[in-house]
Amino acid sequence: MVGTDFGRSGSLEAALDNGRRLLAADPAAAEEQAREILRRNAGNRDGLRLLAAALRRLGRKEEAQEQEMRAIEASGQDPELVESARAIREERWADAERRLRRCLDAQADDPAALNMLAQVAVQAGALDAAETLLRDALQSVPGFVPALLKLGEVLTRLQRPREALAAYGAVLRRKPDHVRAEAALASLRARIGDYAAAVELYGALLAQQPDSPGLWMSYGHVLKTTGRPDDAVAAYRRAAGIDPGFGEAWWSLANLKTVRLGEEDLAAIETALAGPDRDDKAAVNLHFALGKGLEDQRRFESAFGHYSEGNRIRRAMLDHDPDRLTDEVDESIRLFTRSFFAEREGQGAQAADPIFILGMPRAGSTLIEQILSSHSQVEGTSELPYIAALARESVARNPEFAGLPYPRMLAALQPGELRRLGEEYLERAGAHRKTARLFFTDKQPNNWRDIGFIRLILPRARIVDARRHPLACCFSNFKQHFAEGQGFTYSLGDMGRYYRDYVRLLDHFEEAIPGRIHRVIHEDMVEDSEAEIRRLLDYLELPFEPACLRFYENDRAVRTPSAGQVRQPINRDGMDQWKPFEPWLDPLKAALGPALVSWRGV
Repeated sequence: MVGTDFGRSGSLEAALDNGRRLLAADPAAAEEQAREILRRNAGNRDGLRLLAAALRRLGRKEEAQEQEMRAIEASGQDPELVESARAIREERWADAERRLRRCLDAQADDPAALNMLAQVAVQAGALDAAETLLRDALQSVPGFVPALLKLGEVLTRLQRPREALAAYGAVLRRKPDHVRAEAALASLRARIGDYAAAVELYGALLAQQPDSPGLWMSYGHVLKTTGRPDDAVAAYRRAAGIDPGFGEAWWSLANLKTVRLGEEDLAAIETALAGPDRDDKAAVNLHFALGKGLEDQRRFESAFGHYSEGNRIRRAMLDHDPDRLTDEVDESIRLFTRSFFAEREGQGAQAADPIFILGMPRAGSTLIEQILSSHSQVEGTSELPYIAALARESVARNPEFAGLPYPRMLAALQPGELRRLGEEYLERAGAHRKTARLFFTDKQPNNWRDIGFIRLILPRARIVDARRHPLACCFSNFKQHFAEGQGFTYSLGDMGRYYRDYVRLLDHFEEAIPGRIHRVIHEDMVEDSEAEIRRLLDYLELPFEPACLRFYENDRAVRTPSAGQVRQPINRDGMDQWKPFEPWLDPLKAALGPALVSWRGV
């Protein structure tokens, strides 16, 4: 062994330095040095890390992981890390960041500090930075479960599901019964369309935790998606029974559209709303659920009051600026001209298999997807998040774009980058494909904002615009509490402006890329389904198939709020639901302006 005199001042640091020098040339000697340090300084974090590094070099991975975990536990005694953790709990983010950066200045690869700093980065929305920090932490300690869990969360939010699955899988290999990882994995399996696995995972979790309202609600979502509405109702009711104030369970039940809440249900929701412990998140869900129940009883003024209150609370929680979207649409209209696309002819990935169904939410896009997925050559996936994610990532990957408004920077993307982005979209979308059909749908309504980007990276893709009467569409959104996103739906004024900007941009693209976008008017689809389906298939250059008329027999999974409705033949039930609420829709009419008159694009 290389001896060290621990009696002299600074000798611990000298012994650690000596052990680190030995790691590459003689890891066995480094192990011996580390063990000597720990004999004299039991629980020393740096000694434990030195021992773990030596064991890894010697191929003794399980022993190394044990020492790495001990080193992280020892970090819990570091006063700076203790104060950083307290700052995070108290949401003093700037203070936490300052403290953690001081820790990392002293020890750049400290996994505990890197993991905590990643948490600060996630809170700030800096997901790319958080991923880098977490991967650095895992480079030091590959089995660090908290970092693996956080990495899975970050990768999920970055719309990289396959990598997220790998992160959660790594957790479960180390801790097979880790409930949080199992729940995250179940949710992710459902997100990528592996519903059989999701059902099995939730079933196993509920066997362990039968009194978890959150698990019952998530299980209900999967059951609804896979066409088991009665089982979904039972799951949502079980969640609400366990926790009567659980607003998400009540809203999930009301949001089935095919279920009517009874008097006992409404009384239970009103009791929960009056409870002293309910927070704003619960209140939003409870108001929307109560609004739907009262609407079903034709108590329209009271229903509108609850819809309005739910929207008011939710709008105050969001950072939605309608001016930003208007500016973005103006920029798109200036940039994306016929000549702009002519100059880039032949660029991008040349695949022709994606069919983008876009427009406003609640405009009939789920019905269109259900019809198309009933065709033998089209696979229905879901609302894929990858176009918007890749558009924003293209900015992050090019520092020279900093400060440029979207989409102006897209003009600088080179042919190789455009092709790579198109291929990356296809690779990510591939995680959702289960068949070998020639075409697949991407039914993400908000992709209308990125039509120019789609045209650049996937110029042969087909685009279908799902359009509906503006008052019917906008009010349907106003009374819909979305799980995430759609910040424009929580104010009648915001909603009208959003619809108006959507119509402006689609009108522009009819001029810029004539004949490349096919519009389906929902009201026309209801009135003459066969004629509209034939027109749609002609645009896609697909032969007519009678199965498209019997779309309601298609048992594919449907994740959107319209899941129950598209499993029934087309009917007029939802056509005029906005009309009893017209006395309160003047702010929406004012915001829509000319879009209310020319909504068909004529």
